[in-house]
Amino acid sequence: MMLPADYHMHTPLCRHAAGEPVEYAARAVAAGLTEIGFSDHSPMRRDDFDNWRMFDHQLDEYVEKVRHAQREFPQLTIKLALEVDYLPGHEEWIRDLAGRHPWDYFIGSVHYVSDAWDVDNPEKLSQWKTRDPFEVWSVYFERLTMAAQSGLFEIIGHADLPKKFKYYPDRDCSRIFDAFLRAAKASGTAIELNTAGLRKDCREIYPSRFFLQRAYQIGVPITFGSDAHAPGDVGADWDKALALTTSVGYTHWCRFTQRQRAVVAL
Repeated sequence: MMLPADYHMHTPLCRHAAGEPVEYAARAVAAGLTEIGFSDHSPMRRDDFDNWRMFDHQLDEYVEKVRHAQREFPQLTIKLALEVDYLPGHEEWIRDLAGRHPWDYFIGSVHYVSDAWDVDNPEKLSQWKTRDPFEVWSVYFERLTMAAQSGLFEIIGHADLPKKFKYYPDRDCSRIFDAFLRAAKASGTAIELNTAGLRKDCREIYPSRFFLQRAYQIGVPITFGSDAHAPGDVGADWDKALALTTSVGYTHWCRFTQRQRAVVAL
C-alpha cells in the first residue's frame, strides 16, 4: 500500500525547527513514504511581524534547499510549497508570493485572531485566561472560512488549532464548523489530517473525529501532514491518522502538482 504523502514540513529558516530538508527526506524514505512536501512558514509583508517564520529575503534560499533535497533523493517525490498565514487584507501579499516560484500547493493557516494574538503561541498563553473560548473559536473560524472562500489555498492547515492548549468552547460549534466546511467544499479546498496535535496539550489529531465526520458528510477532500519541525516527526502517527480517516468513511486523499489536484485511493 502506498502511504499518503506528508505535505506539512518545516525547515530551520522558520526559526523554530531543526534539521535540513535532506534530513527530512532521508527520514521519509526510512519511514516508507514515497512523496513529501515542504511547506515552511512564508514571509509576511513585514519581517518584524513575528519571530517564527523566514524573512522575505530568504525565500529563494528556502526554494534552493528544497531543490537540493530533490536532487539528493530522486527516488522520493518532493513537492515545493508554503504554509501561508491568512489575515484579512493580506490577500495581495499572498498573490505576490504565489507568483514568485512554481509552487505545488499553498497551505492556508490561521494562527492570528487579531494582528497581535497568535492563539497557538505558548508565549501568549495568558491571553486565553482572559477570553471566552467560544468567542476566540468563533473569530478563528470566521477567518478560516474567509481563507477557504479566498481560493488562494489548496489546503487548509490544522483546522481546529485553537484546541492546542485545551481551551474548548462550552457551546455547540457545529454551526461555525459547517460554515467553514461548506466554504471549503464550494472552493474545492482540502483540509489536512495534521498529526502534530498528538504532540500538543490536546493530544488529538487536528481536526477532531467530530469535525472530520462533518467534513466527510459535506464532501471536503483531505491531505495528510505531520507538521514536522524535526526529521523525526516526518510521517509521525500515520497509522493513527489513517485509522481515523478510514473510520469516518474517507477512501481517497489528494496530491498536488503545480497547484493541480489529483485524487489517490487510500
